[in-house]
Amino acid sequence: MSTAPGTGGPRTGYAVVVPTLVRDTLADCLAALVAAHGPDPDEIVLVDDRPDPDADPDALEHALTVLGDLRERTVVLRSGGRGPAAARNTGARAVASPWTAFLDDDVQVGPHWCDQLLQDLAEAAPDTGAVQGVIAVPLPGERRPTDWERGTAGLAQARWITADMAYRTDVLKQVGGFDERFTRA
Repeated sequence: MSTAPGTGGPRTGYAVVVPTLVRDTLADCLAALVAAHGPDPDEIVLVDDRPDPDADPDALEHALTVLGDLRERTVVLRSGGRGPAAARNTGARAVASPWTAFLDDDVQVGPHWCDQLLQDLAEAAPDTGAVQGVIAVPLPGERRPTDWERGTAGLAQARWITADMAYRTDVLKQVGGFDERFTRA
């Protein structure tokens, strides 16, 4: 059995890349990942996409504290505020695992996400380049949702949403990653 780099733990075959502006939701995203049942990722790559990450260096450190033992599998990179596509590419270039799963920093994975992801990856045909998760977008129950919230809720029916999607790392690198001209998606 192979081991995850630097950890002595078993390799699972996937890394998680989280492009982030270090919003308040990042700690919840990471806490949900830590709490998810199943084998942990081999690597976690956080890509700080703030234009000026030195403006609030403690914000990222606070979020990292929830990782516990997974902190030693985690690297933090900077992408300079060039947008989510560039941040995803920065993270993907650092990944050595066969699969790269992307989570947005406002996503909270479910309690069986790691198990479900590994099942999807194991069942993927050799020519499958990517698998997607199912996204649930909660709407406020105590008031009418805003136009923005209703628009975001539409992601629950969308396909190929990078907020929760895994790609074969070699295929992603072969096609050159994401189009960085899309600076907001």
